[in-house]
Amino acid sequence: MEKIQSLTSENGVVIFTKSTCCLCYAVTILFQELRVNPVVYEIDQDPEGREMEKALPKQGCNSPPVPAVFIGGKLVGSTNEVMSLHLSGSLIPLLKPYQSLS
Repeated sequence: MEKIQSLTSENGVVIFTKSTCCLCYAVTILFQELRVNPVVYEIDQDPEGREMEKALPKQGCNSPPVPAVFIGGKLVGSTNEVMSLHLSGSLIPLLKPYQSLS
């Protein structure tokens, strides 16, 4: 879907979420704790949200499709993939270019 492609190519870190998803919130807070301010796009607040939710699995997102984390325009994955990267020490190097100094 063009909107997903546009958001992920124009922003360093994008998290597609739903406003009622606790795992989406946890991933967003993790990134903020790592000094990254991702673009958080709540698909349930968008009139095209249903189409976006259907399009995310076609991008490679597993079920459920949110949270869907993109770093540098590339799909990283959902909660499991993000947490696995973080626990292995591989997430911070991916986020380094997007971390704020403060």
